[in-house]
Amino acid sequence: MKIAVLGGGNGSFAAAGDFALARHEVRLWRRDADQVAAHRAAGSRILVKDHAGKHDVKLALVTTDMAEAVAGAELILCPAPAFAQPDIARLLAPHLADGQVVFLPPATFGSMIFAMAMRDAGNRAKACFAETGTLPWLTRKHGPFEVAITIRAKRLPVGVFPLSAAPHALEVIGRAFPNAIEPCGDALSGALMNAGCIIHPPLIVMNAGPIEHFERWDIHKEGTQAAIRRVTDALDAERIAVRERLGYGAPHFPLADHYAKEGEIWMYGRGSHDRLTDSGDWREQLVLREHRYMREDLRLGLSLLVSVAELADVSTPLARAFLAIGGAICGEDFLRGGRTLATLGLGDLKKAELQTVLREGF
Repeated sequence: MKIAVLGGGNGSFAAAGDFALARHEVRLWRRDADQVAAHRAAGSRILVKDHAGKHDVKLALVTTDMAEAVAGAELILCPAPAFAQPDIARLLAPHLADGQVVFLPPATFGSMIFAMAMRDAGNRAKACFAETGTLPWLTRKHGPFEVAITIRAKRLPVGVFPLSAAPHALEVIGRAFPNAIEPCGDALSGALMNAGCIIHPPLIVMNAGPIEHFERWDIHKEGTQAAIRRVTDALDAERIAVRERLGYGAPHFPLADHYAKEGEIWMYGRGSHDRLTDSGDWREQLVLREHRYMREDLRLGLSLLVSVAELADVSTPLARAFLAIGGAICGEDFLRGGRTLATLGLGDLKKAELQTVLREGF
């Protein structure tokens, strides 16, 4: 199938390389003209490293031209950080066409940002938008055009906007991720599956001391101790309580399953945490106040969770506490400066009205 991948980070290179490895026609878009020129000069190739070895794959196109990248693509995948979504959505919006599926893994309710951008651009194409709970690859770039994939996701709960388009969206996404896609309802349900805003805020805040002290720190190995895991489970309980109050059914993909040795298989499958830490790729220099775990998962992810919890009348003391502490570390008001239903233009909707929009679209 024809797939467009948007972005130039770890997730985008893993996606482009892995899809090309699966013999899809892949076009990679990124904004950095110098990097695009260098990639083209290198033959538009990506070296993918995984458990089976090294795989040199060629992309159909590497470009800075959004229209060229997405023309004719059945699936448009954008794994860029949530804080990059508004700009990318505005660039993409005029070019979307009937039947195209935009997949954001994960998105922090970014599906609404992309849908609203298309609406605001006056584009009335019958495109649809979807998001899931995690990046489909545990991955790190090892060079400008080289990416290591430690884990490929086994189960991806996907929510779709509008929900009425779910059969088509899930079929298209399912061809790119065979046997991994599980429908979880509408886009807000998909957003409330986001694991990043549960696992990463305790890690980034409760490891603040060693992050600032040591030159390199593995936040998922030495940084994941029993006390932090207990806090993570308690924060996850707040997320699940919000899902249940809004009427979303199980499975809720509790983060505890990610670490468990038995029981329900989580998104990355059994043993993924150990394989992540064994890889050594997450022992890295971390800039506390600039790291994605702080700027995206805590600031945007938890502010969204708190906002939706208010609509559902669910108490979220831990989420609020991490927003307060993270904001103090960075000298900002994370709740007011984050992503909420109000900042998304949905703050005036009652629960039933929001559910209608999620089901039927604008």
